[in-house]
Amino acid sequence: MVEIVWEFEVHPEHVSTFEKHYGPQGTWAGLFRRSPEYGGTVLLRDTARSGRYVTIDRWPDSPTFDKFKEKFAEEYRHIDEQMEQLTVSERLVGVFEVVESANMYP
Repeated sequence: MVEIVWEFEVHPEHVSTFEKHYGPQGTWAGLFRRSPEYGGTVLLRDTARSGRYVTIDRWPDSPTFDKFKEKFAEEYRHIDEQMEQLTVSERLVGVFEVVESANMYP
C-alpha cells in the first residue's frame, strides 16, 4: 500500500470550503471512489499553524493511482482547476510505502 501525501496552505476565507472538498467525504474522495482500489483519504489540520493542511490518499501502489489518473484525467484536471482558488499553495510531499500495516495504537 502507498500513501500519497499533499500539503496545502489554505486562504483563511476558504477554510470550511476546503475541508468540505478535501475531506474523506469530499469532492476528491468522491472522484477517487470511482476506483474500487482506492483505500480512503485522511485530512489533517495543523494545530500550530492556521490554514495548513495535509491530505493522505491511500492506494494499493503507485501504478494503480497513475492508471486511475490517466483514466479520469479530464475529471481530475477539472476538479483541480475548480479547487485552485481555495489555496495559497499546494505541494506533493511524497508517495510513501506502508512499512507495517498492523494497528499501532492499543
